[in-house]
Amino acid sequence: MMRKYFIAIAFAAAALNGMAQTALKPYGVLPSQRQLNWQETDMYCIVHFSMATYTDKEWGFGDENPDIFNPKSFSAMQIVAAAKAGGFKGIVVVAKHHDGFCLWPTKTTGHNISKSPYKKGKGDIVKEYQLACQKLGMKMAVYCSPWDRNNALYGKPEYVTKVYRQQLKELYSNYGPVFMSWHDGANGGDGYYGGTREVRKIDRSTYYGWPVTWAITRKMQPGAAIFGDVGPDVRWVGNEEGHAGETYWATYTPHAPEEGKMPANGFVKDYEGTEGTRNGKFWMPAECDVPLRRGWFYHQSQDGQTRSAYNLVDLYYKSVGRGACLDLGLSPDKDGLITTEDVNILKQFGGILKQTFAVNLAKGATFKASNIRGNNSARYGTAFLTDNSRYTYWATNDAVTKPTLEADLHSAKTFNVIRLRENIKLGQRLEGAAFDAWIDGAWKEVAEVPSVGANRLVRLPYNITTSKVRVRITKSPVAVAISDFGLFKEPVHLVAPVIKRNKAGEVELTTEAPVGSIRYTTDGTQPTSASPAYTNPFMLADGGEVKAISLDGSNKASEVSTQSFGLVKSKWSIISQTGDDAKKAIDDDAGTFAYKTNSSEFVVDLGTTQTIKAFTYLPRQDKQTNGLISGYSWAVSNDGTTWQTVAEGEFSNIRSNPVEQLIPLKTAVKAKYFKLTAIKLISGTGISAAEVGAQVK
Repeated sequence: MMRKYFIAIAFAAAALNGMAQTALKPYGVLPSQRQLNWQETDMYCIVHFSMATYTDKEWGFGDENPDIFNPKSFSAMQIVAAAKAGGFKGIVVVAKHHDGFCLWPTKTTGHNISKSPYKKGKGDIVKEYQLACQKLGMKMAVYCSPWDRNNALYGKPEYVTKVYRQQLKELYSNYGPVFMSWHDGANGGDGYYGGTREVRKIDRSTYYGWPVTWAITRKMQPGAAIFGDVGPDVRWVGNEEGHAGETYWATYTPHAPEEGKMPANGFVKDYEGTEGTRNGKFWMPAECDVPLRRGWFYHQSQDGQTRSAYNLVDLYYKSVGRGACLDLGLSPDKDGLITTEDVNILKQFGGILKQTFAVNLAKGATFKASNIRGNNSARYGTAFLTDNSRYTYWATNDAVTKPTLEADLHSAKTFNVIRLRENIKLGQRLEGAAFDAWIDGAWKEVAEVPSVGANRLVRLPYNITTSKVRVRITKSPVAVAISDFGLFKEPVHLVAPVIKRNKAGEVELTTEAPVGSIRYTTDGTQPTSASPAYTNPFMLADGGEVKAISLDGSNKASEVSTQSFGLVKSKWSIISQTGDDAKKAIDDDAGTFAYKTNSSEFVVDLGTTQTIKAFTYLPRQDKQTNGLISGYSWAVSNDGTTWQTVAEGEFSNIRSNPVEQLIPLKTAVKAKYFKLTAIKLISGTGISAAEVGAQVK
């Protein structure tokens, strides 16, 4: 009897233990439903098509004549379909950019599409996007720039109450539902402003009255996530390069202003958004925005320089694969269409992702977990790891924070991508995980990650063939809640050539892996198997555009590599400035930069007279802004004394997107000297440049 009594007690204790382990407590701050919906989107595109498309700028000034807006072939269906073919699930419509021109017939300003010749003043671009999204099953979001360089009221309270908020209300009322309301941080500066052509500065932390403005979104579009530099729902990742940090937290604590006074919206911009904040105050995941081309708007000079499909794949793993979302910028041309080049690249990118993730090689595996919460497999077991749900999960007892999981694949499988996800409804819990493969009769570590979150994709540098895989959770403050485990095989592809030119002007083409041959062109045409074969370095002293492909033995081609070069700088010299530092602006090394305090110009002697068709400016690449030029003037001279100004303007968005700036001249000029003058700086008291250059006719 006593023995039966103790057995009964043991069973009761076990039952109680199982019951005690049933409720897994959330960890930290948690996402809202709108944030979960946004997270599940993974990828979407932001479409820039407006006045700047026709003025060949990144930011319009606000004085553009609506008569120039008349695309002859605009097709929202073509644009949205191109995004869908790339695997994207939605688009963000730039309904109004900084120039203030509205792509819908708004009642708030005369600077809108109804004043343009497009469809004889009866056009509505935003409505066309909405209908295309509905037909193609795509989500839609809107971006209405708070900065308005056209509006005479900008900078006054009336602009916010009578213009900006009313514009949002029109968009929410007539073009919903929207999955995001998108806002950026460009606010205040010079502009047309109704003809005053002046500089207007605002306190962007208080001017827009964000709590009131956001309340409009919450009321009219309750399902929309609000994106801004620092939220409140989705934060900016801190760069326009398309990647989150290798360590990435969906939680975030924005900083107060330096003076220690928190603005009305509670947030200010800071650049720690790349990684986020472990145990941050807010659930505020990151969007990784990046243009498909160098700029956000279409520029004909960037044709042939679109990111390749495999470059997009790399960005996918560094954004979506780290737990963030990817926002890719598309830029329709002046006809209102995505170029054939861009359409094809999007299609290739989508095809690669579809092929990669079509089959989860871990499905059908037998899993062995070191612990299952309360021994309750029905609720917390390993079967949930391959059931295609982000919210069913394998969990461990509270005391088990470093469990292991073995997957027996039953036969040898070859993979090069590993996927691990947490159930983020319970917070972001894991702080480290490692992956082992059974190779030659022993476990061998093949990868490790410092965080997991909503989605962690590990892209291995080589194929792994094995019948057993192991996951080790190496660090976690609490019990785990893992919702997904997958193994995938990215298709084999030829490596495109790397194109480099030395200071003497010799171009070298190399590949990271052996190929059958390399073919190239220097006349702007696409290389084929019939193009010249690369055997030795060749001279390109006067600059130009080199395109190259790799071929295998059957003439299967890689993607096209493209690289533009200006004049060789071996005979150039910097004048009007002394010191070795200035020479770094013409040393053909993007990793160095010149910074001259209390100086606003670089003057370059080309050595010989050249016919110049364009200038280039590469900002310093160290993420610092001292000396970064936003307003510029280029001048030329034949004697170094008498100067002719040939180009003036602004490098729009250069702080967030510090890529090489190309300034084509309206008419080619002959000169022996050129001068770059900084009319306006982002910060600092002197001019800086990684490189300045010239292209010849």
